[in-house]
Amino acid sequence: MSQTMSSEDFEAVSRMSADARFDHLVGEVLTNETVWTLRSEKGLVIMSSEGEQCLPVWPHPDFVAAWATGDWADCEPFEVDLSAWVERWLPGMKEDGLSLAVFPVGDAETPVVEPEEMKAAIQSRQQL
Repeated sequence: MSQTMSSEDFEAVSRMSADARFDHLVGEVLTNETVWTLRSEKGLVIMSSEGEQCLPVWPHPDFVAAWATGDWADCEPFEVDLSAWVERWLPGMKEDGLSLAVFPVGDAETPVVEPEEMKAAIQSRQQL
């Protein structure tokens, strides 16, 4: 598991715009070769955003833990390896008709993207 973030870094990243959080997530996923989501004993958490069924994803387990309150208090961070994410998860989500809720924080706007958009963003940054 990743190191705990400082409260200053956590707050600074949490205040980023939706687009900046998307970019931050892609960069962190590539740097750490992992993406984080939320699961309970029943399985992965799927949320509704903008009328779409979405898997929420974050760049660091501290953000997941901060989101796991209320109805999701029994949930915990779940780590997905980058290669599995790109090769299996994103294509599977496309087949299942799921979107991604990218890096939800507090009451801030949460970008919703299709799995293909996430895959393209990761692959284009890998080539830099």
